[in-house]
Amino acid sequence: MRIGMVYPQTEYGNDPAAIRDYAQTAEGLGFTHILVYDHVLGANPQRPGGLNGPYTHQSAFLEPFSLFSYMAGFTQHIEFTTSILILPQRQTALVAKQAATLDILSAGRLRLGVGLGWNEIEYEALNENFHDRGKRIEEQVQVLRALWTEPLVIFNGKYHKISDAGLNPLPVQRPIPIWFGGHAEPVLRRTARLGDGWLPNYRQAAQAKPALEKLAHFLDEAGRSWSDFGIEARLQYDPADTNSRQSLADEWRHAGATHLSINTMGCGFSTPAEHLRAMAGLAHEFDL
Repeated sequence: MRIGMVYPQTEYGNDPAAIRDYAQTAEGLGFTHILVYDHVLGANPQRPGGLNGPYTHQSAFLEPFSLFSYMAGFTQHIEFTTSILILPQRQTALVAKQAATLDILSAGRLRLGVGLGWNEIEYEALNENFHDRGKRIEEQVQVLRALWTEPLVIFNGKYHKISDAGLNPLPVQRPIPIWFGGHAEPVLRRTARLGDGWLPNYRQAAQAKPALEKLAHFLDEAGRSWSDFGIEARLQYDPADTNSRQSLADEWRHAGATHLSINTMGCGFSTPAEHLRAMAGLAHEFDL
């Protein structure tokens, strides 16, 4: 199981030197990947209609492609993962270009996790339709893979039209791996048909068991097997609970997880140094 870190972007600050140190420290300690969350805009919870969701305008998020391109310049082999990039609120061809550029600058170290998101206010501001996002993401994935593998693309879909055009340069990975986040049954069906892996948001493997069973069934229906499919679990770091963390990691490993990311946000840390110390302790704990 590959062990990575969730970049603590809402707490880590914006100092470029500290961001460089995070990427280099994670790589130097032996972590295999860095995972980031994604939001373009944060909304005011006091706005008319309120806000349902974990993040507000006070939550800091650096843009994932820009952040990872910066980190790629200071590292050699650590991989970069989005979990998740809210794909339907973005123009597909532009995402294809941004992802291809990052894949080139990182020498093929990108794994693109995508999903639907929850923030309708963000969709509105980006001039995209919140209510058809599930239908659109499937066509978006088709368009992305075509643009990443073919020098010229002709595509006529319900939501996209490309008239004999393509990306130059193409990415290193052709295509870049696409993983899906989300738990609803339509998402699991979509993941089994179209995804290279799944990014669940369950703390414990036991909580994910019903979804894993559905996913296995949908993979079988799609004529696919677990051997070419990945699962990325996520653990919340607790400085005082080493035994529980190891137990949860073992449970995920036995459930078939291929990747694990550990999140140090929400522990009361107030400086980058505290996150780096926690990361060093985790590397020792997992014997990286």
